[in-house]
Amino acid sequence: MNIILAEAGEIDAHRLKLTDHRARHVVTVLQAEIGDRLRVGLINGPMGSGTIAAIKKKHPFFVEMELDLCDPPRPPPPLDLILALPRPIMLKRILSQVTALGVGTIHLVNANRVEKSFWEAGILQPEEYHSHLLQGLEQAVDTRVPDLQLHRQFKPFLEDFFPTVAGKYHGLLVAHPAGAGRLDDVIDSASDDGRIALAVGPEGGWVDYEVKKFQEQGFSCCTIGERILKVDTAVVALHARISALRERGAI
Repeated sequence: MNIILAEAGEIDAHRLKLTDHRARHVVTVLQAEIGDRLRVGLINGPMGSGTIAAIKKKHPFFVEMELDLCDPPRPPPPLDLILALPRPIMLKRILSQVTALGVGTIHLVNANRVEKSFWEAGILQPEEYHSHLLQGLEQAVDTRVPDLQLHRQFKPFLEDFFPTVAGKYHGLLVAHPAGAGRLDDVIDSASDDGRIALAVGPEGGWVDYEVKKFQEQGFSCCTIGERILKVDTAVVALHARISALRERGAI
C-alpha cells in the first residue's frame, strides 16, 4: 500500500479516522508514529499527505490523521481495455494489475469462448471488484478508479454501443495470437494525447467471426509474438508494449 485511499464521506474537517485494514497497515507495516506524514488520496479526487495525530498500536488498531490534500489527481490514463470475460480468479488479478498500470475504462465483454457461468461470478458485483481496483491504485499511487462496464452480448457491444464512443480513440487494436501484423507495425504515429482501445480475447483467443467484427469497426488485428500467453500475462505485456511505444513517440 503506497498510498492510503479514503472516501469523501470518511473525511470530517480535514480529519481521517481509520479502524480497518488501512489502520493495521499503518501500524504493523509502516510502523508509523505520531507526527509522521503519509501519502493520502481522496478516491477520484486530489492527493497529498496525512499527518498522524493519534494512533493505537494494539488491536483494534486506530489511526487519526490531519489531511493536506493539495495535489490534483493524475490525468486519466490514455488506454481503455476491452476484455473478454476471463475466469473469476484470473479477473481478480487482471483488475488490480491493469489499474496499477493505468487504464481509463474496462469493458468486460462476452465472447464465443467465454463460459456462461463466468457471468454469474460474485466478482462482477461492484462491491466485489471495487476492492481489486483500489488495490491497483494503492500500488501505483493514484486516485482515479477505472470505470468498469459489463457487456453480456458481443454483437450489440460492437455494433450498437462501440460506435457511440469510437470517435474518442486514435488507435483501435485487437490482440490475437494469429494476428497478421505485429503491434509495432499496426500502430501509426499519433499525438501524445491520442486514446487507444485495446481488445484482448479469452483463453484460446477470439474466433474468426469476432475478429472480423472488430475489423469492421476499424480495429487492427495484431500480435506480440509467436508464444501463446495466458490472458493476464498478455494484458500486462500488451499494456507495457503500448506504453513503451508511446514513450518513444511512436504513438
